[in-house]
Amino acid sequence: MIEAVNLAKHYGAKTAVGGVTFTVKPGMVTGFLGPNGAGKSTTMRMIVGLDAPSRGTVTVNGKPYAKHRDPLRQVGALLDAKAVHTSRSAYNHLLAMAATHSIPTKRVNEVIDMTGLAAVAKKKAGGFSLGMGQRLGIASALLGDPQTLILDEPVNGLDPEGVLWVRNLAKHLAAQGKTVFLSSHLMSEMALTADHLIVIGRGQIIADAPIAQILAGSQQAKVRVRTPEVTRLSQLLGSQGVQVQCEENETLEVTGLDPRQIAQVALQNQVLVYELMPLTTSLEDAYFNLTKDAVEYHSQEFNDNLPAPAAVKGL
Repeated sequence: MIEAVNLAKHYGAKTAVGGVTFTVKPGMVTGFLGPNGAGKSTTMRMIVGLDAPSRGTVTVNGKPYAKHRDPLRQVGALLDAKAVHTSRSAYNHLLAMAATHSIPTKRVNEVIDMTGLAAVAKKKAGGFSLGMGQRLGIASALLGDPQTLILDEPVNGLDPEGVLWVRNLAKHLAAQGKTVFLSSHLMSEMALTADHLIVIGRGQIIADAPIAQILAGSQQAKVRVRTPEVTRLSQLLGSQGVQVQCEENETLEVTGLDPRQIAQVALQNQVLVYELMPLTTSLEDAYFNLTKDAVEYHSQEFNDNLPAPAAVKGL
């Protein structure tokens, strides 16, 4: 379990994390989301003692990370997959880590096989691709068979098979009663992996709830309606104070009524309806709705009026 109480980090006048309180519970996968600069990485670094809090406390399995006598057996962390001696082989990197905790060589071989590194285990880590580096980082995190796993962007650089493997790994460890805390910018993957979400923005927690609750509460339910009488049905539904948006191909998008209520209006007014489809909110939609006021770095939106890129001389 991870418990943060009034956890804050300031860099001079800059507030990276502004006094957050949350609990990451065992037996489930907890996702950690937030825009760039929101405080995710700083929070994770404070959890494992790489950054000292300006105030507040954070404990892992009941103690501050630095107080554990066997941290690799308590916490497995992947925060920077490049934090490895580049001239050392993957096998020797793991073997050196294992020696610090009297972890047997058998376990080194187990995590190498588990993470798909067997074919490259004797090669220098400095020559690894991004994906293979991620696998080595995950192997390092799993080495001590820890009770708590903290993974920052674990699927970065992985191929589809690797992404699926990380998803199944996270769920498997949570089913064993372990604490699994992971961040990712891939909303579709987080939607498939996480049971619970903590969303941070501008150093503050803006959501901490089961993923189903976040999806359900992100906005009013929408229904797609197909009818040859688009104008008439729009007027009938609009008169009831709901939002109706006309789309292409005899299609309406209705916000504020459920399919049964729409069908009843259509029946009472003899309007033919040949499709009623509830539109589920995606995690991406829910996330953008939550963080719309917490984005520090804004990108320029593209439109047809933007000037064309200047020609590059010599091309």
